[in-house]
Amino acid sequence: MEFLPQVIFIAFIAVAVWLFSKNILQIRRNILLGKEEDLSGDPKQRWRNLLLLAFGQKKMFKNKLVAVMHFVIYAGFIIINIEVLEIVLDGIAGTHRLFFPVLGNAYPLLINFFEVLAVGVIIVCIAFLSRRNILKLKRFTSRDLNGWPRSDANYILVAEIILMSLFLTMNTADRALQLRGTEHYHDTGNFLFSGLLAPFFSGLSVSTLMAIERTGWCMHILGIFAFLNYLPYSKHLHILLAFPNAWYARQVPRGRMDNMKNVQDEVKYMMQPELAPAGEAAPMKFGAKDVFDLSWKNLLDAYSCTECGRCSAACPATKTGKALSPRKIVMDTRDRLQEVGHNINVNGEFKDDGKTLLYNYITVEELRACTTCNACVEECPVSIHPLDIILELRRSLVMEDSNAPNEWNGMFGNIENNFAPWKFSPDDRDKWAEELNSTTP
Repeated sequence: MEFLPQVIFIAFIAVAVWLFSKNILQIRRNILLGKEEDLSGDPKQRWRNLLLLAFGQKKMFKNKLVAVMHFVIYAGFIIINIEVLEIVLDGIAGTHRLFFPVLGNAYPLLINFFEVLAVGVIIVCIAFLSRRNILKLKRFTSRDLNGWPRSDANYILVAEIILMSLFLTMNTADRALQLRGTEHYHDTGNFLFSGLLAPFFSGLSVSTLMAIERTGWCMHILGIFAFLNYLPYSKHLHILLAFPNAWYARQVPRGRMDNMKNVQDEVKYMMQPELAPAGEAAPMKFGAKDVFDLSWKNLLDAYSCTECGRCSAACPATKTGKALSPRKIVMDTRDRLQEVGHNINVNGEFKDDGKTLLYNYITVEELRACTTCNACVEECPVSIHPLDIILELRRSLVMEDSNAPNEWNGMFGNIENNFAPWKFSPDDRDKWAEELNSTTP
């Protein structure tokens, strides 16, 4: 029975890590349902993207105050969790503050740094909650976030406040016990914030202080692993996926559209039939109607979305009241992908459910509103390309379903018949050019 607490602790960690790994592997499987795309070139630029966009959050600094606040949460939460290593080792070995004998005088300095970050995280989380729920900034009140997405953002901010408060409470009770010379609570030196609060615990008994310290310790580590397993169901999965998404960012100039090889081949075979492959060719597919038709990078984009709304705030179509919201395009793609993943989990393979990303999730009106200006791509802090998804769906809409406005159909007909968007034959255009040349001095 002496080692029962350690056994229970190890079993809890094993279950938490197993559940997290299972969910992450399912997400990886879902992403790989997309078509292949080679994004392996120029590692030097990819390292630069990783360091500047993911670690450095370069794009966030267009608004310096918000960027600093976000960086405090990001850095604070990540760095403070280094301390989780000590907690985990203490739980496994049945020790207390295992690193103190190793680090000596550097130990309180490290804890003080963690406490500064913890207080910073609490302050910034309160500020962000206020921006969302009291100030109600426009991009946080959009209908895109109705339901779970809005609640998810609030849950995470509240959870971070609770986790940081537990960390400070644990340290405060620990320091109070140190000051009383309680056995096993060796004097580590003063803590910056919890040391100031420790005198307020002076009226409590040793047993009460130990109960507070142990409860804070347990709840903090339980909360960390609960948060870990919440991530796969939350927009905060971007904490992890922002890094591979920045690494695999496309390195072509913004605004450059990929040619469709299928279309090029069709034109080539029409002009030179001898080049067409022998036998009956498999029917070609143009664009994307469902998540299977998008590339794996498009699907990684969908899972990496932070739902911050900067893309939609910059979108001219959104600003002028059109149906399009780039944030919703990415969120809808993720929702459809999760539905497909659940279908596979239930059936062992995907069974046709009569739904597609196009029509059932994203409407024709949304797709037609896009001006392809790339503002959404420019603004995204984690290198997501909503425009790529829009273009692929629009290609399917027009080329597979022949669904285009009359104005477009007129232009398509002119291009097909006259080799130009205008309703003039090539001969008339040549005549106009000749007349223009004859009048030129």
